[in-house]
Amino acid sequence: MYVAPSVQPFERTPRRMPPGVLPVAGGEPPMARGVAARVLANPFAPTPARLAHGKALFETSCTPCHGADGRGAGPVAYQLVLPPPDLTAGMPPRRTDGYVYATIRNGSVVMPAYGDATSVAERWELVLWVRALQARGGTR
Repeated sequence: MYVAPSVQPFERTPRRMPPGVLPVAGGEPPMARGVAARVLANPFAPTPARLAHGKALFETSCTPCHGADGRGAGPVAYQLVLPPPDLTAGMPPRRTDGYVYATIRNGSVVMPAYGDATSVAERWELVLWVRALQARGGTR
């Protein structure tokens, strides 16, 4: 038994998994909003298809708190300890795309994290839609 060949950990795959079961790209590294603000840039252009998908995602995930126009007057906003910010005025329009992306992914003081519920592309599409709302002044 002491002369047996050694097997190093992860020398070979323990078992073959079906495609799509385990992430193979490694996922995103943890990143604070301040760092993300400096290093992340939106890789997508605001095409009609991306904006339409971003709008649909916004209506599903963000409208309850931020409202359909992004002004912070969603149907559940009155139940929150801190009111959701107006995404069309004040500080949010001055934030970088990376900062908005990291806020969607990691959450903030009251806002829950949506990193586990959205893909990387979906988060960037949400950023595109938020920017579209800001450009329109919050009107749909």
